[in-house]
Amino acid sequence: MASRLIIFDTSVFIDNLRAKKHKDRISAVSGLIRNSAVVLSELLRGATRQDELEFIKNLTKNHPILAPTEKNWLESGEILSRVYRENGYTPEKLRDLHFDVLIALTARNYGATVITSNRTAFELINRCKDFGLEIW
Repeated sequence: MASRLIIFDTSVFIDNLRAKKHKDRISAVSGLIRNSAVVLSELLRGATRQDELEFIKNLTKNHPILAPTEKNWLESGEILSRVYRENGYTPEKLRDLHFDVLIALTARNYGATVITSNRTAFELINRCKDFGLEIW
């Protein structure tokens, strides 16, 4: 039986870096961890301390990186357009949601499960496009 693929969302890593909130759960997770290029970009954008940069460096060294495809980028625009029509989100809110949509679509490409603590955003995305999702 093949192991499940796991992509941790930025929210899980941030919770762990700031408060060690998911430390035990991350180390006990069952499956093959893959990095989302989008998550790594978000982490690098906000990294200010040396320990944060080392954490990101170790992620990139120890787990393969998966990136959104051209099709994912186009589909993300369609999904965000639907979210706008159905929910009336502001352009700022749609911009905030865009990277989460790309993470979800990348995970879907590989049959991976996204593990996140950002319930609201990822459940909304999952209603638009089904993908493996686990909320912590």
